[in-house]
Amino acid sequence: MEIPYHLLLLADETKEAIDQYIFKSDVYLLHDGIEDIAVMALCKISETELEIKNVAVTESYRSKGIGSILMNKAKEIAKENHYKTLTVGTSDTGFQQIRFYEKNDFIKTGIRKNFFIENYPTPIYENGLQMWDMVLLTHHLTE
Repeated sequence: MEIPYHLLLLADETKEAIDQYIFKSDVYLLHDGIEDIAVMALCKISETELEIKNVAVTESYRSKGIGSILMNKAKEIAKENHYKTLTVGTSDTGFQQIRFYEKNDFIKTGIRKNFFIENYPTPIYENGLQMWDMVLLTHHLTE
């Protein structure tokens, strides 16, 4: 399968950053019958933890519930494979993303200090603010 960088780059800043995880991830595409409209990359972190490394929806399909459908699918996949937790990380300046994950039953569980400073060659800005830390959010799966 060809890597859908055009979609993955909607949620990650560089192809090099994507290449750090994409070859260890299972990639899921959502197609509308004409084109790919959404992507999700899931990566096994341990026997008990699955991480959402990337989730993106094309602009014309945003605010239509597609992201929540993907979150439900990720939870289903994690549960079917007996993971205990589903985690995701996003920028400390990604206020809309943090609200989205919280709306989908994820809770803030940690911070990776200076993640965007140490892992990207140039400063990245979102919502007019420089991205520094990664906020970690977790959904605990129940049997």
